[in-house]
Amino acid sequence: MENLASRTAQTHARLIKAATQVFATAGINGARTREIARVAAVNEVTLFRHFQTKEQLLAAVITEAIALQTEALAYHDDWTQDLYIDLKNYANLCNQMIEEHEDLIRTFIGEAKRHPQAARLILYEADKSLREELVVYLQKNQEKGTVSLDIDLKASVDSFTGMLLHGILRFSDIPTALEYSRECYVETCVNLFVRGISTLPLQEARGSIDSSARR
Repeated sequence: MENLASRTAQTHARLIKAATQVFATAGINGARTREIARVAAVNEVTLFRHFQTKEQLLAAVITEAIALQTEALAYHDDWTQDLYIDLKNYANLCNQMIEEHEDLIRTFIGEAKRHPQAARLILYEADKSLREELVVYLQKNQEKGTVSLDIDLKASVDSFTGMLLHGILRFSDIPTALEYSRECYVETCVNLFVRGISTLPLQEARGSIDSSARR
């Protein structure tokens, strides 16, 4: 019984992994259950034993992606209370999350109008907990007087995350056309964000870096 349960769980995981690949390359409408079964090395009947419809399989893919993001957040280091260092750590974690799911993110961006609910889940809900944690952190810094009171924190965090997403996707599109490194881009985003929200001089916020030395 235990071996059967283990094999079932392994097949289930293979199907989700295969579906993630096929949805990312073929899109939601273009993905075929027969192809997903082939990539998973099972027959289509087995696929439908685990997932009755393609929509159920898509939901499982999204749930898995969100679970992975939540797991990554669970092991995120505690805030250091140094504004620049903490925002740099946050940016690097976002960078990692986007890189791990880049193909799937691109698919949902392209199909957002046709599949708004699925797109909302993968593009917004996946890192919602991480964004909410940053908002709480910035609120505490407002109370300490190190972050300006005249900014909307949720909008600020979304704009910061948007900058990171746009830049990371851009590096995959035209890496040789850009005259700076991915690391330089992330640090520049952090610098701009710190300059915009902090009440401290940039040097005190630990945001003063030599960008040219990091290219």
